[in-house]
Amino acid sequence: MKLCDVAKVFPHGQRTLERWVALYRAYGADGLVPKSTRPKTNPEETPIHTKERVIALRKSTKLCALKLKWRLEKDGVCLHERTVGKIIQTEGLVRKYRTKRVKYKYLKATRQPGDLVEIDVKYVPGPVAGRQYYQYTAIDCASRWRYLAIYEHEGTWYSIRFLQEVQVHFPHRIKAIKTDNGSIFTNRYVGTNWRSDLTVKTVHGLDQYCAVHDIVHYLIDPGKPAQNGTVERSHRSDQESFYDRNTFTSVAELHTKLIRWNTAYNNLEHCGLQGLTPNEYLEKYLRSNPPNVRT
Repeated sequence: MKLCDVAKVFPHGQRTLERWVALYRAYGADGLVPKSTRPKTNPEETPIHTKERVIALRKSTKLCALKLKWRLEKDGVCLHERTVGKIIQTEGLVRKYRTKRVKYKYLKATRQPGDLVEIDVKYVPGPVAGRQYYQYTAIDCASRWRYLAIYEHEGTWYSIRFLQEVQVHFPHRIKAIKTDNGSIFTNRYVGTNWRSDLTVKTVHGLDQYCAVHDIVHYLIDPGKPAQNGTVERSHRSDQESFYDRNTFTSVAELHTKLIRWNTAYNNLEHCGLQGLTPNEYLEKYLRSNPPNVRT
């Protein structure tokens, strides 16, 4: 039977039939298996050396895709954050969550540096030179600027001393602080400090200091650490990026490494600051609000 006669009853046309016959004669039955027509190369594909740079930066810093984008832009490499995300996802460098994360919509209040500073205490993991130490942390909610200090004990005196140090190092006046309900910060929830008329017998030392220096002291609700979420999140970064990667043979070494780590933190890009570092945010704020007009 001729090919032209078969084409009369063939539903796909004579040219398709001729192409199939040519493939069968050249490759046999395997030539009739459908194959992808997708291009083998993409002229707009990210260069290999750029992908390797993204992967190496992700492994060394553990930064998210958006922060990696900002870090690369400072080095002259422009990539979309979704492109960076696809690169690290293909390489298997993304965190795997077991459960779906619930997203909440929050109303964000516009704050200025010093309007609210969260303060908390973290135990330094393991004894250092045979002793237990405590890390006091203060973080400004507007700029994410932090100040850390290590003490041998935790208590009211150390809380006041730490706040004094923060006032010295922070370039703006602190108007309010927020802490949890630990006895080193407040005695409001100490049962022995209440009178029968539900008034506090003795004002806590930190509250007295705040009253003298015109600082408002906010307390989170009992059992709600998420209300102190900014400082709690920074403690997680301390654990994962500092304490899990370092060992300390003396308290002097702990102090030195902690200062270096906090300096690096204050020079790290933050998603909440739209790619700025805490120090860059403060510099930008000072340029737009000179000291002679700043409140």
